[in-house]
Amino acid sequence: MTGIDPSALRLSLELGALTTLGLLVLGLPLAQWLATTRWRGKVLIEAVVSLPLVLPPTVIGYYLLVAFGPRSPAGRAWIELTGRPLAFTFEGLLVASLIYGLPFAVQPFTASLAAVDRRLVEASWTLGRSRLATFFRVTLPLAGPGVLAGAVLTFAHTLGEFGVVLMVGGNLPQETRTLSISIFDAVQALDYQAANATAALLLAVSFAVLLLTYSLRRAAPWTRPTGS
Repeated sequence: MTGIDPSALRLSLELGALTTLGLLVLGLPLAQWLATTRWRGKVLIEAVVSLPLVLPPTVIGYYLLVAFGPRSPAGRAWIELTGRPLAFTFEGLLVASLIYGLPFAVQPFTASLAAVDRRLVEASWTLGRSRLATFFRVTLPLAGPGVLAGAVLTFAHTLGEFGVVLMVGGNLPQETRTLSISIFDAVQALDYQAANATAALLLAVSFAVLLLTYSLRRAAPWTRPTGS
């Protein structure tokens, strides 16, 4: 891995792992609700969740930067709690990644959870299992390939994100400088060897993620022919 910034690699992997874990915890309950609710107003929630897919990263990054600033309620509360600002820190970068990566996790989660046979869920209820137990013992295992695909996409997307990371985190070595930003820095410094090495790594990771994602989609229940 000659030319790759080790601290940027470590930071990117840490950010990707924590973002993926956080969106599994936050995204699965939201996806389960979206997959099962009959509330007509859920389209509003779906639109809000999907906003990062259509908004430019710089726009999202700008609004998050304002929200994290010391003059905002969230920014002031964070400073009072921790004694340091939220913007231009790893913590702020993590919160921004959770928000920006939400649709990449929730949409696959929702599709896989909605495809679970409702009759199996209701059969579990009639056997006396609670809704929570049914979710973990029936729904989640059956939706496993789709959930795993969403988690993998979330990790890869976070690993390569540039616009939101630069706006919210800046470019602080060993604090907010990720692999995507290190490529930008290398090109600016005309260090094409480092840029090529880092870009090749991200390309290889992205290709591997796509292979894994499509393999998981083939294993998902909603992609199987009826009667198979």
